[in-house]
Amino acid sequence: MKKWIALLLTALMLVSMMAVSVAEDKLIVIITPSHANPYFKTVADAASAQAEKLGYQSMVIQHDDDVTKQSEAFDTAIARKAVAIICDNAGADATIAPVQAAKAAGIPTFLVDREINSTGDAVAQMVSNNYQGASLVAEYFVEQMGEEGNYVEFTGRESDTNAGVRSQGFHDVIDQYEGLTMIEQQTANWSQTEAFEKMESIIQAQGADNIKGVICGNDTMAMGVIEACLKAGMKDVIVCGFDGSNDVRDSILRGEIKATGLQPIAYISEQAVIQADEYIKAGGKTEKEEKQLMDCVLITMENAEKLDNFALAN
Repeated sequence: MKKWIALLLTALMLVSMMAVSVAEDKLIVIITPSHANPYFKTVADAASAQAEKLGYQSMVIQHDDDVTKQSEAFDTAIARKAVAIICDNAGADATIAPVQAAKAAGIPTFLVDREINSTGDAVAQMVSNNYQGASLVAEYFVEQMGEEGNYVEFTGRESDTNAGVRSQGFHDVIDQYEGLTMIEQQTANWSQTEAFEKMESIIQAQGADNIKGVICGNDTMAMGVIEACLKAGMKDVIVCGFDGSNDVRDSILRGEIKATGLQPIAYISEQAVIQADEYIKAGGKTEKEEKQLMDCVLITMENAEKLDNFALAN
């Protein structure tokens, strides 16, 4: 009897080990910034749902824009022998080495939302057309400003290439108008709290009557800015953001923030998983370009009601 029990336990262990092995063979690791920002939670949720729909297991890891945490997340994916990595990265330069390490281990990386400063390391870099989207927002901002007045700009994290691209898109439009003057430009590192605190300081230094508008590199900063402006009684200030979040949608519908640029991030995240699946099934081959741009959509009072979780209903 003891012999049969021992044989049974051994068989169960082997079955368990085989199940784990199969699970590991079907694992997609999804690495994103903190989910405190609903934009990045959408990246993780959309990618995870698509992975499970296609028959994969998913593991979600948050790096919080910390390059050390990101490296550890890539190490985990390599150790778990993931079949693919979907990553919204923590830095255009700092992410190159982890992606190269994954590639050396035979694990393809599909980058979403943020690019890195190299080509040939990731299989795909799928991002919103930040320049096109920023230009749309800037054109609307200029129109709302009446082509004149003082304004403030809040930019994102300097290590994120999107921050520079969006700012360039803003200025290539706004700088054509001599009547518009930028009196302050600061980074709030994509943070609502930091944007609120810095906007309060700017209002105190410049005076509420001296600020006609504020253009922001993302929606989270725009929410901090409008909070500070409303607290200071600046009900007519022109504030525009970028992302397409539900928070800004609601603010637009309340008549506060004027516009945002919708990044189709849910669609991008789903497409990253679909392309990873195609790549795996094709034996590590793809006919798609590495750099893939998705156009943004201007969100104003006219279409804000159709916006939900970074997607626009038809």
